[in-house]
Amino acid sequence: MKTYLDSLQYILDHGEERSDRTGVGTLGVFGMQQRYDLSKSFPAVTTKKLAFKACLSELLWFIEGSGDEKRLREILHGSRNSEKSTIWTANATAPYWASRRKEVLPKPPGYDVVVEGKISDIDISVDAPNYDLGRVYGVQWRNWQKPIQGTFYNEYVNDIEGFKSKPKPEYHVDQLLELIEGIKRDPTSRRHILTAWNPGELDQMALPPCHCFAQFYVTSDGKLSCQMYQRSCDMFLGVPFNIASYALFTHMIAQVCDLRVGEFVHVLGDAHIYLNHIEQVKEQVQREPLPAPTLWINPKVTDIEKFTMEDFRLDNYNPMPSIKAPMAV
Repeated sequence: MKTYLDSLQYILDHGEERSDRTGVGTLGVFGMQQRYDLSKSFPAVTTKKLAFKACLSELLWFIEGSGDEKRLREILHGSRNSEKSTIWTANATAPYWASRRKEVLPKPPGYDVVVEGKISDIDISVDAPNYDLGRVYGVQWRNWQKPIQGTFYNEYVNDIEGFKSKPKPEYHVDQLLELIEGIKRDPTSRRHILTAWNPGELDQMALPPCHCFAQFYVTSDGKLSCQMYQRSCDMFLGVPFNIASYALFTHMIAQVCDLRVGEFVHVLGDAHIYLNHIEQVKEQVQREPLPAPTLWINPKVTDIEKFTMEDFRLDNYNPMPSIKAPMAV
């Protein structure tokens, strides 16, 4: 993870101080790239402790296609009613989102569309659960809405209740399954894309996606690499978590596609250190990285939807003590 530490030092040395949405302020630069060879080790930060279980549970939650923070609690802590929080709890309960949630969720496609020259006035919105984060990452991965027009809209109206309970193929794109099928069918394609940035639904998300989209690439010798673009990069708290998450994801996709892992390439847009993290970052860059761990995945799992928390383990992970810092929301 020396690449990551070098990036922190570069921002400390060359970053521009800027205001930001949270009101905290940042020190940042625009445009960076980091590369991690997943075939040699797993890129878990060792100069502080990575919350590996939190990282894994979020990824499994994404793969499920859920936007329910209570479901994330269940995956991580074993119960929907756990009093323990997740990394999404603050977003789910943030005042700015709580005040908008019922107003913007859910509005499935077909709402107020033109049908035979007339505007539909059918209101198919329903009250959203208190911990619904909206159409965030996993929802877009598994349920990207298709536009509905003409007779297709009539089919939708006749099946509103069915749509609410379980999205149907006619009404949505399952990007994740299409990605896996595409890699298996045509590994050299340049269209192996998974995107969470949906301009038409940004107002239906508690937080617009920071890691916007990923592209996958298969080499001639059967290695799968992933390049992910992240528009907003919290370098101290978020980025080590994001690196581990997409490294995990690449391992999982490779396994279900019967491939080996190659590289994770991380492209960073606005790479920033929050001003109330500066001292913590200075402490971290003084620490010398330790040997990286390796990842074990249950080799019996070959279906992306069948992975559980028990199917993963970090071996030989002995990080330095955690460095605490507040999260900006």
